[in-house]
Formats: sequence, C-alpha cells, structure tokens
Amino acid sequence: MAESALHLVSEIGAQLGRQTRSGKDSILKSLKQVANALSEIEQPSSREAAKKLEATKKLEVAIKPLRKAILQSLLQHKDKEVRLLVAICISEMFRVMAPEPPFEDKYLRDIFKLIVSTFSELADSASPFFSRRVKILETVAQCKCCVIMLDIDCNDLVLEMFNVFFSVVRENHQQSLINHIMSIMTHILNEETSQTVLDVILRNLVKEGKGEPSASYKLAVCIIQNCAEKLEPYFCGFLTACILDRDAVENELKEFYHEIIFELFQCAPQMLLAVIPNLTHELLTDQVDVRIKAVNLIGKLLALPKHHVAQDYHDLFVEFLKRFSDKSVEVRVSALQCVKAFYMANPSGAESHEVLTAIEDRLLDFDDRVRTQAVIVACDLAQSNLKFVSPKLISQATERLRDKKVSVRKKALHKLVEVYRNYCNKCSEGHMTISDHFEQIPCKILMLCYDKDCKEFRSQNMELVLAEDLFPALLSVEERTRHWIHLFSLFTPLHVKAFSSILSQKRRLQKELQIYLALRREEKENGSEETQNRIKASIMKMAAFFPDPSKAEDSFHKLNQMKDNNTFKTLASLLDELQIRDAQTTRDKFLKTIGGRHPQYEFLCSLSSKCSYNIFGSDHIQCILDYLSSNRSGNKLLEASSANLLLAIISIYPSLLRGSEVQLQMLMEKNSQINDKLIEVLAKAGPHLSLKLSDIYPILERVCLEGSRMQAKFAVAAIAALAGVSEQFFFSELCKELVDSLHSRRNIPTVLQSLGCIAQYSVSTFEAQDGEITSYINEKIFQVDASDDLNSFNDTYGCSNSCKLKIYGLKTLIKSFLPHRATRIRQKINEVLDILSKMLQKGGAFDGVISCESDKAHIRLAAAKSVLQLSKRWDLHISTEIFRFTILTAKDSSFFVRRLFLDKTHKLLKEHAIPSRYACAFALATSDRLKDLQDNSFKYMAEFIKEYSREARIRQASAAQGGSITDYPAYIVVFLIYLLAHDTGFPHENCQDEELYVQFCSPLFHLLEALVSITIVDGDRDLVNDAHLLLLSIFRAIKKAEDVVDAQNTPKLHILADIGFSFVTSLNHNGVSSSHAPALILLPSSLYRANSGCLTRSSFDDCLLEKIIHMFKSCSSLPISSLPKRGRKCQEDDTQSKIIKNNTLNLAHGKQLDLSTTGTETQKNVSQYISVGHRRKRAVSSTASDSVGLRECSTINHQHGASKKSEKNLEKELLSSSCDSVTLRPSLAESHPSIQILERNAPSFKENLRDSSSIIAEPSNYLRAKLKDPCNITYDSGEVEVLCLETESCETTSNGPLVEREVVLSDESNTFQLPSSDSGEHFFHGSLKKAVDAIGDAATQQQKVSPFEECRKFSDRTTRLPAKAKKGRKTSVDTSASEVINLNENAVAKRTRRQKI
Repeated sequence: MAESALHLVSEIGAQLGRQTRSGKDSILKSLKQVANALSEIEQPSSREAAKKLEATKKLEVAIKPLRKAILQSLLQHKDKEVRLLVAICISEMFRVMAPEPPFEDKYLRDIFKLIVSTFSELADSASPFFSRRVKILETVAQCKCCVIMLDIDCNDLVLEMFNVFFSVVRENHQQSLINHIMSIMTHILNEETSQTVLDVILRNLVKEGKGEPSASYKLAVCIIQNCAEKLEPYFCGFLTACILDRDAVENELKEFYHEIIFELFQCAPQMLLAVIPNLTHELLTDQVDVRIKAVNLIGKLLALPKHHVAQDYHDLFVEFLKRFSDKSVEVRVSALQCVKAFYMANPSGAESHEVLTAIEDRLLDFDDRVRTQAVIVACDLAQSNLKFVSPKLISQATERLRDKKVSVRKKALHKLVEVYRNYCNKCSEGHMTISDHFEQIPCKILMLCYDKDCKEFRSQNMELVLAEDLFPALLSVEERTRHWIHLFSLFTPLHVKAFSSILSQKRRLQKELQIYLALRREEKENGSEETQNRIKASIMKMAAFFPDPSKAEDSFHKLNQMKDNNTFKTLASLLDELQIRDAQTTRDKFLKTIGGRHPQYEFLCSLSSKCSYNIFGSDHIQCILDYLSSNRSGNKLLEASSANLLLAIISIYPSLLRGSEVQLQMLMEKNSQINDKLIEVLAKAGPHLSLKLSDIYPILERVCLEGSRMQAKFAVAAIAALAGVSEQFFFSELCKELVDSLHSRRNIPTVLQSLGCIAQYSVSTFEAQDGEITSYINEKIFQVDASDDLNSFNDTYGCSNSCKLKIYGLKTLIKSFLPHRATRIRQKINEVLDILSKMLQKGGAFDGVISCESDKAHIRLAAAKSVLQLSKRWDLHISTEIFRFTILTAKDSSFFVRRLFLDKTHKLLKEHAIPSRYACAFALATSDRLKDLQDNSFKYMAEFIKEYSREARIRQASAAQGGSITDYPAYIVVFLIYLLAHDTGFPHENCQDEELYVQFCSPLFHLLEALVSITIVDGDRDLVNDAHLLLLSIFRAIKKAEDVVDAQNTPKLHILADIGFSFVTSLNHNGVSSSHAPALILLPSSLYRANSGCLTRSSFDDCLLEKIIHMFKSCSSLPISSLPKRGRKCQEDDTQSKIIKNNTLNLAHGKQLDLSTTGTETQKNVSQYISVGHRRKRAVSSTASDSVGLRECSTINHQHGASKKSEKNLEKELLSSSCDSVTLRPSLAESHPSIQILERNAPSFKENLRDSSSIIAEPSNYLRAKLKDPCNITYDSGEVEVLCLETESCETTSNGPLVEREVVLSDESNTFQLPSSDSGEHFFHGSLKKAVDAIGDAATQQQKVSPFEECRKFSDRTTRLPAKAKKGRKTSVDTSASEVINLNENAVAKRTRRQKI
C-alpha cells in the first residue's frame, strides 16, 4: 500500500473538511487529487490476518477525513462536476474498503442515490465526463457494492437503478460498459428478486416494436439468460396464472403475457417447459379473442427456426390445426395468417404437409373472408418457393377465380397475377421450366370475362390485365410468346372465345379511333353539322369500350376540344406501330411529354394503352413463325398450339402478318401437318399481304386437289382473298381442273369441297360448270350402286364411303345456293328441294341404292341440316312438307340423328340464322325416350324462349327495327299445332282416353308451360303476361281457320286449339281477361286459311278436356336442367357438365310418338298469311329478322294497374335467381353477347311453373290500348296498307265490321334474287316485313306502335290503298287473296282487286 497516497488522501480530506466555503475550482482540484490518490491504493491483501487488520486500520484512518468532508458538505453540493468527482471518490472508497462499506448505514442511502444519479448520465457518450462515469460504473460493478442496497432496504433505489440502466443503455456503448451493467443487475437478482424488478425486465422485453432490437431489449434478454434459473419460478407462475385466469392477476403486464411468452421462448425456451402446454387451454376456451391471441402466439412459436415446437409440443400443434376449422371466422383467418412463416421455416416437414392440407380446405371455406385469406396465404407460399410449391395448392387457389364472391375473385386475381409474373421471371432466368399448373393461371383469368357480377372483370378491364399486369414489364417478346404458345395448348373453346373477345374489342376500338381521327380532320376542313354529329356518334361508340362509358364519353368530349394536334398525331402513330416495343416506346414518350399534371393524363394513359399494340404485335407473329420454322422442341402439341395462336391473332389483326409473307410461304411449302391452319391464316390475312397469288397458287391448287376437305375449304378462301379483279381467271382454271379430277375420280371428297367453296366465292365460275357438276353428282354419286367399290364401311364416320360421298355431293349443291356475297343465282332451287324432300323421307331418295339403315340415317341428318342451311335465304321456297319432314327429324329413329339435329338447330337459332319456327323441334323432342336428349330439349327450348322473348321486346322498343307478334317465341305454337294435327298418331275421332291425349299432346303442353314460365324469363312479368295473351289469341285464330291442305284435318286443329286454350287458361290464376289479347294474329297461309263456312264450336268434350289437363298437371315435371340461370357458373371449362342428368320426367309417355306422316300433298311454293283480327298499322323493318347474334339493349318498361288482390299476390310472390348471366358469344353487330349456363342447384321446373302462375297478369300498356278502340291498321291518311310478298299474301280474319277483300297476284318465279348486302338473309317473315316496309315508305309518315297496339285506330269504313308511292321511289306491290272475316257474325263478304303502287 502506497504510504504517500494514504497520506495525501488524509491531508486533502482534512483540508476539504476545513474549507467549508472554498471555491469550486479549489474543491475540484482537491477532489481530483484525492481521486487519483485513491486509485493508486490497493485493498489490503496480506495473507496474515494481523497484517491485514493493521493495513485496514491505516486505510480507515487515512480516509476518515475525506469521509467526514463528503458527509458534511460535498455530498449535497450542487455542482454536477463536483458531485461526479465525489462519486468517483466514493466508488474508490468502496473498492479499497471492501467488503466493508466505508460509510455507516444511515448515510448509505444518500451515497447510493448519488451513484445512481451518476449512472443516469451514461446515455450521453459525447460528454467530456463520460469516461469518469464509466469508471464509476466499472468500480461499482467490481466491488459489487450495490448489493448493499438490498441490506439497507433501499429496494426503491434498486428499482430506480434498473430503470436507469434500461433507459441509458445504447447500441453505441462498448460491450465492456454493458457487461458492467449486467454484472450489477445480475448480482442484485441473484441476491434477491422482487416482482417490481421483474416487471421492469419484462416491460423492456416486450416494449420493442418492429425493426432492429434495441439495446434495452438486448439487455433484458441477457439478464434473463444469465438469471434463467433464478427467474423461472417467478415467470412461470405469472404466465400460468395469466393463461388460466387472467382476470385474477393484478399486474398490468397481464395484457402482454402472450408477447412475454414469445420473447421468453426465444431467449430462454427451457424456462417455459411448464407454460407452453397450458396454451391448449386457451385454444379451447369459449372466448373468441383469447383463441385468436393464442393462435397468433402459437403460430409465431411454430415459425421460430430451429426450435421444433411442432414436434416438441405435438398435442398443442394438433389442437392448433383444429383452429383452421374453428367455428369463428376470425379464428380461422388468424390461423391462416400464421402458417406462412411456419411453412417457410419448415418447408419439408410432415407438419408442413398437414398445414398445406388445412390451407387447401380453407380455400373452400363457406365464409368469403376465410377464402380470401387462404388465397393470400397460398399465393404467398407459392412465391416464397415457386420451384417446390404444391401444384395442387396452386390449382385450388386458381379455382378461387370462380368464387361466388366478387371480393374473393378480385383478391385471387391480384395475387395470382403476382405469382405468374414471378414465375415468368424465374423461367426467363433459367431457374424454372414452363409448367402446366402455373400456365393454368392465365387460363382461369381469361374465364373471368364471362363474369357479369363485377365490372372489373369485363373484357374492357381484362384487356389491361393481359397487356400490363400478366407479364413482367421487362420480359422479352420472345419469352412472352413462349408462354402464350404453351397457354394456347391448354385452351378450351371457352378460353379461345374469351381471348378472341378481348382482342376483337380492342381492335374495334382501334378502328373506331381511326374513324374519329379522320372525322376530326374532316371537321377542320369543313365543320358541317353532319360531321359533328358523326363525331359525337363515334365518341359514344369508343366510350363503350371503357369500364365507365359515361366517364369516358365525357373525357372524349374534353379531348375533342383540345387544340394540341400533337396528341392526336401520337394517337394516330400508336395505331400504326405494329411492333410492341416501338408502341411502348412511343407511348412512354407521349405520356412523359404531356406530364402527370395534364387534366386528361389518366384518361390518355388508358386510351393510349387501349389503342396500342401492347398485347400482340408483329414481333409476336415473327416469334411464332420462327418457332414453327425451327421446330426446336419437336413437340407436336406445341406446334399445333403455335399454329392455333397464330390463327387466333391473325383472325383479329390480319395486318400483323405483313412483312412475314416469305416465311409463311416457306412454312406452307413444307407441307406439314399444320398446313390447314397456315392456309386459314393466309385466307384471313390475304387482303393485307403483299403476296402475289401467282407465287402461292401452285401450293393452293395442290391443296384443292389433293389436300383434306378442311384444307381445301381454306385454300379456296385464300385464293379468293388474294385474287384481285384481274386474277379471277384463277377460279376458272381451278374449276376446270377440279371437274377433270372429278371425272377421273381422284380424291372426290376434297374435289367436291373445293367446288362447293368456289360456288360460294365465284358464282359465275361455278355456273359455267354447273350442268356438268350437277349431273355428275346426281348420276355418279347419288345413284351409285351399293355394290360399288366405294361402299366400304368407314368406322370414323359410322357410315359407308358411298354414303359419305352422297353427303359431300349434297353439301356441294347446297353451297351453290349460299354464296358469300350478294348476287343473283340462276339455278333452280326446286330441284334441290325435291331431292331434300325425298332424302328426309327415311332416306327415300336412294331406295335401292342404299340399304344400310346407318347410311340412311346419315342421309336424313344431312338433308335436315341442309334445309336448315337453306332456310337462311331460301325459306320462302321451302314447302310445308319439307318443313314438316325437317322438324320430324327430332323424332328420328336414330339417336345420333336426333341429337345432332337438335344441337344444330339450337346453334343456328342462337345465332338467329334460321326462322324461329324450327324451334318446334325442341318441343317434339321433350318426349324423347332418352333422358339426356330430353333434358337437352328442355334446355334448348328454355334458352330459345328467353332469348327470343327479349329480342322481340327489343325490336318493339327500337323505332328503327320495328316488331311483330310473329317475332315472339309463342308464335311457334302455330306451327307445332299444325305438325301435331298432321301426325298419324293423332287420337281417333271418338277417343275418350285422356292418357292417350296427354301422351300425344305432351310436346304442346311442355312448350306452353315453358312459354308462360316466369322463371325462364328471369321474373319478367310483362313477357309472361304477353305470352299468355298472345297464346289465347293464337288459339282463337286457329279456331276460326281451317287446314289449307286438307280440310278434313281442320277438326284436329280445332281440338288442339281447344286443348291449348284451356291449358293456358288454367295456368293463368290471376284472372286476366282474354279480351285483352291481341286482336291481330297473322297465320301462315301456307298452313291455314279462313274458314269458308259458318264457324261452330268444336264438339270436343269439355269434361274430357278437363281430365286431360288435370292428368298432365298432376304428373308432369320439367327437368331442372331446362331452367336458365344467371351466374358465374358458366365460367366452367366443361359447360356440358351443367346439364343436369339426375332428374326424371314423371310423365308416363307410354309408346314413342310417331309424328311422321306419308301421303301428304306437296305444298306449292306460294305462302300466304291469314290475319285474324285487324291489319297492322305500321311497316316493319326487315332488319329485325336479319340480325345475327344477341344484342344487349334496354327493354320496354311495362306498368300495370293491378287490383288490390293482385297487389297482395305480388307481395306474396317470391322471385329469385341464383346467379347472373354471363357474356359468351359476340354478335355480328359486335355487341356484348350473352349465354346462359345452367346450374345444378335449382328448384324443379314444375314448382317454378306453378309459382309463375301467380303473377299479376294485367295487360301491358300496349295491350290495353285495344280495349278502347279495336281497329284495322290504317295510315294517318286513313288509307289501309296492303301486304305484298313475292310468294306470300295475307288473309285477315277480323272481329270488326266487314272490310273489303284485296287480291294481288303472286310472283311464282323459281329464281331467287339475293339481297344487296350480306346481312339481308331471308327468314320466314322476312318478306312480309320488307313488303310492309315498302308500303310504309309509300305512305305518309306514321306513329310507331308495338305489335300489341296494332289495333288502336280502328276504322269502321272501308279504307283505300295509297294513291302513289313515295317520291323518288318506285314500288310494285303484288298480293294474293286477303280475306276479312267477322268472328262474331256468320256473314262473309269478299271482294277481290289487283292494285299496283
């Protein structure tokens, strides 16, 4: 021990004691000297007790003056530096005097308070005194003097010191400083532990937020780890109490006990061995919030790497898995939110597999919030490990794009697009290869186009998904094309349709924008009002292609007012940029130029995207052709997919092939298996290519002669597309080659196909060889003997080769009457119709030539389909007999004939390509023996009624189109009754067997039930009311008419009319008056005529009638599959599965009805109409019947004045529909088409029909008008209209006074002049409408009314025809006999005249 240091300490101590009023500097100087001297003094270390005791006494004597000075004045000094030096001296005194304290107990509290206050300044590491404070801390830690605070009951100081340490510790502190702090705290905790101190530690353990752990948190962790054994009983007791009965715990930290458990488990998991199992109690509690917190905690524990909680606490893990199916939605959601981290920490464990199974189950949860969270988790897991993620998980997550909730579908779309982009990046980097389960994501996304529940999924928005969201922005065109090729290999027809719909809509906008830009330039040159109106119309059309048309239209008008021509020049250049890279560069530059502050920036972003080639460009086409040329993969499936993709793109954007002609030609010369697609591509893009026909003609000629029938079809189309006006001679040369090949009997099926297609593209060429071709078909094909060597059986088609040739020959003849362009055909249609008539009669055209029943069935089917095809333009020439035989194909003895005929009829009716009367086939097929055919028939009939009812109303509402009662689907009853009346199975005259009548009339009953079913028309009461009233009028009209062919059949017509009238009346439980029914009913005069004698009531027994109706009602039930539903379920790839196959038809049909008949006279080709009631007032546009495809238009709103009783019925009625309609099929008018897909879970049709009978059956406004003033239709000038047809006339049966009879001769020419435009296809009532239009043009302008208002203005006087036609137009009107008969009187007045206008 240094004697000099002791002496100095004693001397300065005495000096400090005497200088009570010394200055600060003097005190500081003295204290520094003392501190330095004390630091040189060591503790007595002699091993001899006597010497150690002596040294200690010397030390006590030396520091006594200093101790006295400290206690008297220095301890209470106000100066911070003085106090710091005092604290240093005290700490040194504790060191040298250890283990005994240098001060008495009564002074120690103040001493330690000074020391703790010194510690509170440790946070300021930049202070000049920081090192001195660290020295104090170090000294105190070494001598462990703070433990003395426990002995003198200074627990509050201990608590304060702990708080000080946690508050001052910093990340930038040296580890030695932190170690000193931990040493002090650990020594205290090991000596004595109090709950308050533990709370301080726990509080600093859980107060940590997100981000890097703080120094205080780390300090708490270190303290717990160092004192784990000491602290465990306290922590476990506290946490267990919180778990079992939190409310009984009096500690504010009980609110954070889950966080405490998690933090403790991370730093000292062994402490919680007794606590963790108790969490099972919380998972089973009734309190939802507790279960949620427990799930969240366990989820975090499971996710801790290297802890293996799932294995160590397996029972807890099992109970945790059960929370995925917890009764609480919030608990299930919480469980899902926890599993991502767990799976990522343990991707290969057995427990992870169980978690994935739980996620898959929750993807089908009944609550949309759970399904949404499951989609998020599944996609996040996929992105975390794309290469090893379960394909099943991705597949099931993708299925949520079909979820019934819009919110789930939206989230699924967002997350799956993220997954797909990540997957594309991995593929481009070479980390992954293209796989089907990821490529299914875009496939399912495309199906959202059929979702009408949400505007975000309309094709306007889905276009942006394909263009901007689906692929990473920097992904190359080559990589995108690779994915598209693989995608197309997975496409179903529904995918292709959605894909084409998006592209075609984008193309239509581009075309309309081009028109608008041209109009804008024209407006600058001459600002006429007409140009301005055309601009407004163009803007309306373009706005329809945006998600919010009204907003887009407003933006377009603002854009139109802009004076900056650069904007419009850029838009025009975007329309010309065919390469996706160039288009993107131009667009980016444009948007950068206008800037984000531009008022139209958002709209111009959208518009520039929509008008750009940003989905496909010419560079995509080049990549596809490169792929086909190199054929790197050798994969035939992908090769076919590439060709299909190329065709799909070129069908919409034919100009994109420009510049790739040489490569396309080289591909075609390879004569590969995809040649048919390449030829079709050439046919589509021909007019846009700089390719000479002479260069490619040898290839096309060879295909026409030697290729397949499909290839030949497209080859002829390609020649037509490439041939200029001066190159039409190629058709003549080709036709001669084909005829020579025909005679040489080389590849006859292909040659016949080529000839038929030539007939459609070049009528004059075909007609030059018509005689030779027709005679060859008749003599060498139709009449070929059965023993001919061509008669070998063909397993592929189910018929002989000879039969196939006959069908091909028939198709060639039919095509010759259906040219693609409007032109005059000089051929005789009657010859072909005679052949078809014989073919339809059990294949009778080839008696003695064909003996095989299968062949005859194929012939009948081909003939029936041919009649359907011809009815598009030649319906006026199709006789009643041929029509009847065609419809009876639905009752053919062959199953496949019935099925294919019904499918074809349904397809053509859906396209509005044939007259609606052919829908009678569906009614006949409802009594089919086979369940699937029966179900399909009900389905097709329901779809027909729904679509055609709406179309009829649309035509009424449209002033441009006009409408007719004959447009309504109920009008086909006119034809069905005629077919049934001519059936040989009609019950005999005195039959009283009601069951036989029910069996025979079941097609009529099923049709009537469907027509008045409110379910089919989605709850539209007006349509049902109108159908009720129209049916009543039809039956009345038939009762007043007779059979035009065989008057002996008239009673049968009347019996069926009686049955129908009574049945419809029985379905109308609301008592709507039949007097409200339309007075004007046009009956086809090829079937009916006005009764020539005194009309009397049918003798059909009323009692029997009631029994028939009662029997049918008591046992009939339409299949559920016939009910059209609105909804998303049509987004299924396999729509055929929507047909319900488990419902049975309860009606006992007994024997199969034979509706075929023989020996009926062939009707002459003069079709007439009988008008029962009053004449039509206004002309009807022929375009109504010429439309192809469904158009979405608004319908007429009918208001009904219902009685109180009816209002009560309305309140009681419950109308529901489980889902909404979806858009599937684009029409030729390029509007948004719609198709209904049936769902399985629907009420029975029988129940729906019964419910539908409780509608309020007040007539529509246009029906009520007739009650006031029933009338004959006249023009405003008072002159009556004359209905003129080339081969039709109109007879009128009237309730009103006698009106003159007008007769005009009919034109019986056998030639047919096609309309001047392609859209002018003739339908059954087409000529009637055109004739009325012609008269309407000649008459004065009249008010537009609906067909049910046709009799509003009735004239009691005899009216006259207009004196002359409209100025500037010549019209010749020839009509045959038109009779007017008063239904209320027996007198009949007739007068005939001929008039030309």
